Amino acid sequence: MNCHDLAARIERMQPDAAPRDVARLCLLLTNSVDDLRELEDDERLSEAWQQVGMRLQAATDQHAAMTEELESLARLDPSRFTLDQVWVLVRAIKVQSRILQMYVGQPPVEV
Repeated sequence: MNCHDLAARIERMQPDAAPRDVARLCLLLTNSVDDLRELEDDERLSEAWQQVGMRLQAATDQHAAMTEELESLARLDPSRFTLDQVWVLVRAIKVQSRILQMYVGQPPVEV
């Protein structure tokens, strides 16, 4: 199996998917397995698709929450940040890191 084959299977399963969504799914799915041949099995592909979807939704939700917090911080004077506000920035960095790790297929870095 290669990315072209996987993209064709995704397009058959989701014919209305935009090309960028198919490409994104290919990347996330290939990063979710050790061996691409695992995705040749329809059941395994479906399982991996669900897992990736849940992980992506959780990361998206975290990102949205962090964005709100960061937008409120952006309106403040950084020289007057409290310790809690600094921790918001640290958490935002961690959330961004998790999302990037999903896309590059590397295990999470423990901080």
